[in-house]
Amino acid sequence: MERIVVTRFSAMGDVAMVAAVLKDFQEQHPDTELIMVSRPFFAPFFADIPRVVFHPIDPRGNHRGIGGLIKLFKELKGYKAKYVADLHNNLRSRFLDVLFRSSNHKVQVLDKGRAEKKALTRSKNKIKKQLRTMTERYADVFRKLGYPIELKNTLQKQHRLIPEGMLSLLASDAKKIGIAPFAQHPYKVLPMEKMKAVIAELSRSVNVQIMLFGGGKAEKQITETWSDEFPNVTSLVGKYSLAQELDIISHLDVMVSMDSSGMHMASLVGTPCISIWGATHPFAGFLGYGQSENDCVQVEHPNRPSSVYGNKPCLCDDIEAIDLISSEMVVEKIKLKLNLQ
Repeated sequence: MERIVVTRFSAMGDVAMVAAVLKDFQEQHPDTELIMVSRPFFAPFFADIPRVVFHPIDPRGNHRGIGGLIKLFKELKGYKAKYVADLHNNLRSRFLDVLFRSSNHKVQVLDKGRAEKKALTRSKNKIKKQLRTMTERYADVFRKLGYPIELKNTLQKQHRLIPEGMLSLLASDAKKIGIAPFAQHPYKVLPMEKMKAVIAELSRSVNVQIMLFGGGKAEKQITETWSDEFPNVTSLVGKYSLAQELDIISHLDVMVSMDSSGMHMASLVGTPCISIWGATHPFAGFLGYGQSENDCVQVEHPNRPSSVYGNKPCLCDDIEAIDLISSEMVVEKIKLKLNLQ
């Protein structure tokens, strides 16, 4: 059995996309074992993939600095892998690549398509076209290592257990809607007053249950306020582990998320996602694995996209692209998806 060391340390959505690719890879290559190197928090993404050994990186502790990376390299050498798939292409992963190459390992590195993405997001002479998806870029690394792989790019529903305390919500015949209202960068977050209006309108629908996802103290306070204010709304922030959140999402009829990790977590468990896009655009290749562009809520504008990751403002005359999206647009898309009146 051949072993491949796979490195992708962050961010959450990117690591989830890697997990989707590894599922397809392992189905098509039953003679391989993958050593997945990432932050410990992301281990649940890989728990159900056969022949994947998760090896945690601790960049603020044991694996901090050059000495720490050398220690990590020695740990990984113990697996006696033949190949290295660098799916991150950052300073840490490239340093590991150098060490592995010096030990006669075959190493291939992710092509992030930086020039194409710059052309897509620049303010002048923008080249607006669909770029290669990130999942295909991840798969390309394995192809260059000599492993053909065909990505299904379809949602595959997972059957997972219902976490304790969620049976009454998830086993009911109500339409179950998960909403992840937050994201790391501000220019791809629907304004909170609009998201509140979305939740208020949906909560008035007959036979629905709305579950709110997120992390952090401020997010917990916001979602608990909404949970108290509107019927059939439950905040799950801070109550369940990442693995349990995946369990819950697998039982939803639909997830609603920004261009962020909520969408990619829905993809991992085969749940369709209504995704909301502001400064970013699916053209950059970050649409969730198996998700449909028809389920995206976005407003076309000649200056959009202005950012690959949502960390740069839009150039829409001081009006952010995400502000052009109305709560009614989001509600309409959700109701259409669920055949709600």
